[in-house]
Amino acid sequence: METTLNAQINWIEKTKAQLKADQPENKLTTFINSQEKNTTAWFLISMMVQGVFFLPMPAVLIYSFNAPAYILIFTLGLFFANIIAGMSNAGVKTIIYLFAAGVAVNLLMLAIFAL
Repeated sequence: METTLNAQINWIEKTKAQLKADQPENKLTTFINSQEKNTTAWFLISMMVQGVFFLPMPAVLIYSFNAPAYILIFTLGLFFANIIAGMSNAGVKTIIYLFAAGVAVNLLMLAIFAL
C-alpha cells in the first residue's frame, strides 16, 4: 500500500517538475534563496551603490538639467526604505528587490531628465 510518504513519482511528474525548475522566475528565486547567508553583504552593497551613485543624482538633475525638485522624494524614499529594511532584519529577498527597484527608478529618472 502506497502512502504519500513513500509513493513513487512517475516520469511525467518528474519531467513537469524539471520544466518548472527551468523557468526564469524559479532560477531567480533559487538564486535569491541561496544568498540568505549574505544578507549583510547585500545590504552593504545596496547602501554603498545608492549612497555613492544615486543620492547625488537629484542635485545634478535639478541644477544642471532643470528637473523638478520632487524627484528628490523618490531617491530619498528608496534610500531610506533600504536602510529600514536592512536594519530591521528583513529577508534577503526584500533587500535585493528594494535594491533593484532603487536602481531601476533612479536610472529611469536619469534617462527621462538627462536625455
